[in-house]
Amino acid sequence: MNEQPSSPQDEKPAAAGTTHFGFRDVPVGEKQKLVGEVFSSVAGKYDLMNDLMSLGIHRVWKRYFVSTAQVKRGDRVLDLAGGTGDIALLLRDRVGETGSIVLGDINGEMLRVGRDRMTDKGRVGGFEYVQMNAEKLPFPDASFNLVTIAFGLRNVTDKDAALREMHRVLKVGGQARVLEFSEVTADWFKPVYDFHSFKVLPALGRLFAGDADSYQYLAESIRKHPPQAELQAMMEAAGFARCRYRNLSGGICAIHTGYRV
Repeated sequence: MNEQPSSPQDEKPAAAGTTHFGFRDVPVGEKQKLVGEVFSSVAGKYDLMNDLMSLGIHRVWKRYFVSTAQVKRGDRVLDLAGGTGDIALLLRDRVGETGSIVLGDINGEMLRVGRDRMTDKGRVGGFEYVQMNAEKLPFPDASFNLVTIAFGLRNVTDKDAALREMHRVLKVGGQARVLEFSEVTADWFKPVYDFHSFKVLPALGRLFAGDADSYQYLAESIRKHPPQAELQAMMEAAGFARCRYRNLSGGICAIHTGYRV
């Protein structure tokens, strides 16, 4: 495999009319289909692969993400790119019996896995499952107290549109939170992280999920995602106030927060 760039800044922007699908430029209209194929392929092994890829640390990140969210009993929450329901399940106890959570994902296979998982755990009340595109949410203005998206924004074709939609559906005073892989901060760690991303991840995908290409894409998509300061600026441009971010595990991922005022 050729040497891979270690940060988004090393890559040229996509040409007009195209967008990034990993390190490839593809027509804008094709990315949604290609991303859908990736997640349909990995849906059944998604939780196992997350554990293998992160050595289980993703569970700590997600618990911290939810435990520090601005949410209370009775709130209505939208969890975008909700996938297999990790975030929604953690949020359920925080909103209580009087609250509700909409678990949204563009991929029907991921939603089915999440719904089945909730049923297996006996958590059937208080959840709605809606297949939706984050760039055009099917909800009125000011519908939610909290909007979350965990490890999903980087797969959205028009991230700016998705952020504007998140802002639109928030109530005044509501909070948006983005948990996403970001740019590691320590120079010494970057070669280690690159080796893990471009050698170990595809190998794990081949061995445990029978799909190396999807995990190659996921590694590349992390590098193409806007780093911390750039994503904060995008949230501000989308209308959010009091935007800030907190690095986790040396910038492997970061939590971004903004408010509708």
